Amino acid sequence: MSVATPGVATPGVAMPGAARRTLPEGSFADIDWARPWFAQHEARGRRWQQAALAGYPRYLDELNADARAAQQFTGRGQPLAFIAQDDLPEGAAYEAHIAATGCVPTRHNLHDFFNALAWFAFPRIKAALNARQAAAIDVLGVGPTRGGVRDALTLFDENAVLFASADPALTQALRGFDWRALFVDGHVAWETAEAMTTGAHAPPRCEVHVFGHALLEKLIVPYAACTAHAWVIDVPPAYFAWPRAQRNAYLDETVSVTLAADTHLNGRSFSPLPVLGIPGWWAPNEDPSFYDDTTVFRPGRRAR
Repeated sequence: MSVATPGVATPGVAMPGAARRTLPEGSFADIDWARPWFAQHEARGRRWQQAALAGYPRYLDELNADARAAQQFTGRGQPLAFIAQDDLPEGAAYEAHIAATGCVPTRHNLHDFFNALAWFAFPRIKAALNARQAAAIDVLGVGPTRGGVRDALTLFDENAVLFASADPALTQALRGFDWRALFVDGHVAWETAEAMTTGAHAPPRCEVHVFGHALLEKLIVPYAACTAHAWVIDVPPAYFAWPRAQRNAYLDETVSVTLAADTHLNGRSFSPLPVLGIPGWWAPNEDPSFYDDTTVFRPGRRAR
């Protein structure tokens, strides 16, 4: 039997703070699983959604049951678990606590709901981010500013999309802010639900996964200027013939290795990507004039 140490949560055990807060049900009920950016999480997410609507303790129990079944680990090899936010010891740094104990402080809100989903969708990436954040805290402590590397890690964690591309021209279009080439001329290159269903187009050459949990929270109520930080992953053409689980595992492994080794990580490691411009993700973008709004689809720093 596990014995809880005062001030430190036992993995998989919801501590007393779990019952201290509740959240209005409407925020969880507002998740529209038909939206393409949520679809990747639908199977697990619907179950968690019902648990969250039932209350905070039930929600944490559901997360921890999945964590025990998955046997995943945080940045320093500790078994993944979820605790109430109130059970984060006073003065403890969030990322350092996760690395040291395996326990992710989790509020009863959408922001932390999507963060928990990311731990299951891309566990190696989440562990790599946590390891680097904790290492930086070990060296620099927690101050008023994070520094360039921690800022970039936070951007990734909160607002990244994974842009998987087998076409260098599309990758260059993204990096060069050539929105017409990427979204209009390149429309048929994107993997969309319609193309997968009908087989109407040639095999896809790029796709996007929303990783950032703050980005998913913003997309509860989509707006045109919602812009992600795109992390580019070059994939082989065969990637798009693989089963979804194999693709996700490839992205998880490839990106986590890069994040662990990248000593020059900074804000310029990403490319801006207006999310509602992605073909198949937003009905208004079927009209090419959608991309004429230069307040959203900007020429960008590299085109100046």
